[in-house]
Amino acid sequence: MTLDDKIILVTGGTGSFGRKFVQTALTRHNPRRLIVFSRDELKQHEMSIQFPDPRLRFFVGDVRDRDRLRRAFEASVDIVVHAAALKQVPACEYNPYEAIKTNVLGAQNVVEAAIDCGVRKVIALSTDKAVNPINVYGASKLCAEKLFVQGNSYAGGRSTRFSCVRYGNVVSSRGSVIPVFLEQRQTGKVTVTDLRMTRFWLTLEQGVEFVIRCVGMMQGGEVFVPRIASMKIMDLVEAVAPGCQVEVSGIRPGEKLTEILVSQDESRHTVAQEDMFVIQPEMPWWGENSRIDGKSLPDGFCFASDTNERWLSVEELRRIVEHA
Repeated sequence: MTLDDKIILVTGGTGSFGRKFVQTALTRHNPRRLIVFSRDELKQHEMSIQFPDPRLRFFVGDVRDRDRLRRAFEASVDIVVHAAALKQVPACEYNPYEAIKTNVLGAQNVVEAAIDCGVRKVIALSTDKAVNPINVYGASKLCAEKLFVQGNSYAGGRSTRFSCVRYGNVVSSRGSVIPVFLEQRQTGKVTVTDLRMTRFWLTLEQGVEFVIRCVGMMQGGEVFVPRIASMKIMDLVEAVAPGCQVEVSGIRPGEKLTEILVSQDESRHTVAQEDMFVIQPEMPWWGENSRIDGKSLPDGFCFASDTNERWLSVEELRRIVEHA
């Protein structure tokens, strides 16, 4: 299934990913209709000016509201891209009930509304912080992943299928460290929590293209992980704020030194392709699952940001930041 001639709805459609997804879908594909579902009517208005395309529609709504989701999905929606989430780690720690309502119960609402309305494919965005989570945000996204994978069993004999994509930090998305460094470099001093910090890194364009590709591949129940590069925090500082003094503030609560995209336990039911890993569902109770082909991973394999085979150099990081 491609995006051409399909009715597509993206939750959280006014966020960083949503805007880039809308731009990409309208310019590189030919959807019949593209629906932006989000809470922010001002940002929807701004998007309608930025993208004056008759195929674009807007629904003001919250994924916490199952009835509103059903109403939106009733518009003969073929594909749902679920990008709505509360994702700021400190905010989720301080407001855990709110994180659960949006990230977990909102995921349940998307699953149930999609089944009720006969949506063909739903793909949800996840994060490396869902692997061995140590904060509320990561735990809520892990739970959301489980809901989407096993949501296939709730579909029963219906054709609705659910999968996830899981990737790392997105360059210049809201909450990215880059805008912080750019602001701090004006003072000649940048703040780093720990010099040993490593992260997976990709651009918004890479994230959007990966999601679109996985929509076409998904059979139901997979978690797709791109084989993306890692970066060292001090290389990023050199790329963004060269010559600045570095102040070490200490690791923050809920923060890790390294992130993992495929854990050792998951690797036992994961296959590798040239540019991605596909974590296969362990318990496909929804019937015969057409498995995606790939190479089995070696025993004990773990895709972690500090042991990655590919690293971004300072020059690569600088080019990425300049074009972000």
